[in-house]
Amino acid sequence: MPKSALYEVDIYQNINEKIKMKNGSNKEYSTSSRSEQVKKSAPVNKNSMWQYWVGAITLLLLTLNALPNLFPEKSALLLSGTGIHERAVDTTEIHKELSINGILIDSIKMSAKGKVIVLNDNNQLNTAVELITDKYQQELDVEIKKIDNRPAWLQTIGVEPIKLGLDLSGGVLFVLEVDGEQAFKERLQYIVESLKALTREFKLYGVTISLVKNKIKVLNSNNVDLTPLLLELTNRFAELSAKSIHENQLIFVFSDKEQKLFHKQIMQQSIKTLRGRIEELGITEAVTQRQGANRIRVELPGVSDPDDARRTIGATASLDFYELMKLSHRAFKTDDGQILEVNPIPIFTGEQIGNAQSGRDELGKPLVNLTLDAQGGERMLKFSAKNIGKPMVTVFSEYYRDEQGILQKKNRVISVANILTQLGTRFSITNMASPQAAHELALLLRAGSLNAPITIVKEQTINASLGKHNIDNGLAALALGIGLTLIFMALWYCRLGLIADVALCFNIICIIGLMSLLPGVVLTLPGIAGLVLTVGMAVDTNVIIFERIKEEQLRGRSLSLSVEHGYKNAFATILDANVTTMITALILFSIGYGPIKGFATTLGLGILTSMFTGVFLSRLLTNLFYFQKGNSSNSKRIRKLDQTQRELGGVK
Repeated sequence: MPKSALYEVDIYQNINEKIKMKNGSNKEYSTSSRSEQVKKSAPVNKNSMWQYWVGAITLLLLTLNALPNLFPEKSALLLSGTGIHERAVDTTEIHKELSINGILIDSIKMSAKGKVIVLNDNNQLNTAVELITDKYQQELDVEIKKIDNRPAWLQTIGVEPIKLGLDLSGGVLFVLEVDGEQAFKERLQYIVESLKALTREFKLYGVTISLVKNKIKVLNSNNVDLTPLLLELTNRFAELSAKSIHENQLIFVFSDKEQKLFHKQIMQQSIKTLRGRIEELGITEAVTQRQGANRIRVELPGVSDPDDARRTIGATASLDFYELMKLSHRAFKTDDGQILEVNPIPIFTGEQIGNAQSGRDELGKPLVNLTLDAQGGERMLKFSAKNIGKPMVTVFSEYYRDEQGILQKKNRVISVANILTQLGTRFSITNMASPQAAHELALLLRAGSLNAPITIVKEQTINASLGKHNIDNGLAALALGIGLTLIFMALWYCRLGLIADVALCFNIICIIGLMSLLPGVVLTLPGIAGLVLTVGMAVDTNVIIFERIKEEQLRGRSLSLSVEHGYKNAFATILDANVTTMITALILFSIGYGPIKGFATTLGLGILTSMFTGVFLSRLLTNLFYFQKGNSSNSKRIRKLDQTQRELGGVK
């Protein structure tokens, strides 16, 4: 125990005894000796050096992660030449054209890819793009890009700013509906076609396979041995279960459990595919999550071209490769009206495509180069080896809703090519309509095809200016809340209030740094509301502690003991309150989406930082500035108490 703190304890106890004697108090009081007091007293208001190091290192790390938010990204225009006319456009001419239309330029730089024009106002980006595109359409290609504004040393250590949500940075919101029932019907139809192919392979004459009301019916008219068919069915389609078995008829269905599992897998596959498509668009702050039973919510912050995002996100395209077959009940119509009958079961589908890149052939015509996975490559290898010189049909399929809102499927034959040699995992699709069509098809195939049709049921575009307005209002509310809180704490609790103010400022830095550090955390407008709430909760922690300290002083304890007992007794109350709030935040985060999840994220992280700064850090600051050995004010206080003791007669 520090000598000064122990001395203060003894003085207070002796002073209280002398006061009781002078006032003629008949109450009994402790007459224990100084040695007994020393033995019973525990060290108070002393922290180990490692605690100071933990606090300092934690603050340093979170402060470094918070710093990049002072240097937000800037949007700019990248101008690249389309051909021989690239040098005909002078930078001065572009500057003049934009200035005439009221668009102010911050700077113009040269890069390896072309000219980079940084504007003063990001809200004028779309206007600038339209002006440049209209006037220099033949000479320049215009692209919007982000400029990193962080200092070089921050870029070197790799710290990033907080990712802003849709309501703060602007962008596009899509709500997509997944048609799981249609996917389930197509799955049943695929199983039926596969079983029909097996009956032909095993030469099971007189066996009829049909689909009736989501039930697969196997009719054995000639009473042939179905053992080979049933074994193959069990191996390939384990999700089917036999509902009824008669002498010459079997009925197979999906159980309720298997149907629920199928719909769950369809939703998971759809979300995964959509995330892949978003990554292909280069959007890193997107939010893709399930909403309700059969809907997916997609938020694309910072997207300036909603049409491009809609084509990519809402596309339900799939690619299938078929073998030509005569007398087949499945056929496709080419653009010139020719009818092509194909094997109902495709050779392979888009699910087996591992990679796809657009390009051009020797004649400069657009094409898509495909790379298959192991399963698709094996199928292609076996098929092409047996069918050299025969044609293979490539069919592009896409779902859409007609004017009555009914879901329709559109099929288009994009290629009918003869197999000239044995193919493996790499080959190309030719006969593409345009380079843009080849690029979009390659993008969709890289991201993966959707097994279920999806429909955009809601689309909302948020302007970047509205996002800036939300940020300004949110930060104004946060600044007002922090300012009033700092003033109140300083006036009401004096020096302890100043310590609380310092802890509160550190709390804001810590939560911003933590949100910047953690991957996947996005700041939204409700998140700013969570920050304001966190300020109140952080101060509430200090208020509870300080009030307990005042109560202890009113009981006659010394300042050092009051601080010790105040922090100790208030901790249980603070912990209980924060645990219950954290449970609420976790529930909101798990079941909520969009704004609710943003609020829950900020609230949960704010609870953690409030406990760190309000309890741990403020205690360190209190001990450092009040009870640190050698502190002049502490020594003066002890001398004053000693003088008071002598005036009361002293204790020997």
